[in-house]
Order: sequence, then structure tokens, then C-alpha cells
Amino acid sequence: MENNDILIRLRYALDIKDKDMVEIFKFGGVEVAKEDVLKILTKPKDSYDDEDYYEDDVPEDEEHIKCTNSMLESFLNGFITFKRGKQEPKPGQSDTPVPSKSRESINNQLLKKVKIALALTSEDMLDIFERAGITVTKGELSAMLRKEGHKNYKQCLDKYARNFLKGLALKYRG
Repeated sequence: MENNDILIRLRYALDIKDKDMVEIFKFGGVEVAKEDVLKILTKPKDSYDDEDYYEDDVPEDEEHIKCTNSMLESFLNGFITFKRGKQEPKPGQSDTPVPSKSRESINNQLLKKVKIALALTSEDMLDIFERAGITVTKGELSAMLRKEGHKNYKQCLDKYARNFLKGLALKYRG
């Protein structure tokens, strides 16, 4: 699943306004204008259904800005700050969250950071998956929330990320 799609679905599910999107990006350390947010939230003119489609092949044009992994991670960090409030930095820590250098799946980061931002429990997350019509066990969820490199770590596939966002929409939008 493309990062722009994740942002579009997350924005819809939680009914985030354009001005709030700009503020969330700012909290994450990325300066974007409202016009840029609108370009990020539009799909490129090219077809996504093309079998030869690769995420890196999508050309940037005047009406579309590709959301990179670091941009999405910064947005998710800013979303935590937006929902939970600014945390006082510890001595030697920067004011804005620094994107990790980990190659961890963006889908795993999505689950972790939305869980933190919305103060969801594991039971809440299992309920969200269930609303979307998918069964996830506590063990599977725990594995997807683990740090990459842990012996029980499991990569969150697009299927789970897509259904999690669908379940969020069902929970928060009715």
C-alpha cells in the first residue's frame, strides 16, 4: 500500500481537517503548506492497477506529491504530539521527533503510532480489526507491535494495515 493511500485513509477515518494536517506535519518536523497537503492527498493520474506499476515509478507532477516513508513517519510522530500534547524533551533530546533509521515496515509503524496517539489498548485494536471483518489473535498483534529484530517480530502486511484503517473508519465515523 502506498504512503499517500495510508494518509488519505487515516485522514478520512479520523476526520482530520486540512489545517490540522498542516499542523500535524509541523509537529513532526516537516513544513508543508495547505496546498501541498492537498497534493499529497490526491492520487496520481497514472493507474494503480497496472501490473508493471512500482511505487518509485510514479512521476511527481504539479497536482501530486509523493509521500515518502520519512514524511509519513514524521506525520505519525506529529499525530502523536497533536493528540497527546507536546512532551518536554529530556536533556540532550531534540525538540522535534527524529525519524528512525530503522528499516521497519511503515505498516508496523502505523499500527504502533496510531495506537499511541489514540491511546488504544490491545483489546481496542483487536476490536478495530474485527469491525473490518478480519480476525487477528493477541499473539499476532503483539508480534506486529514488537521491535524489528525481536525473535517474535512479524511484519504487518498491507492486508492488515488496510483493514486496520477500514476498522478505524467504521469505529470513528460510524
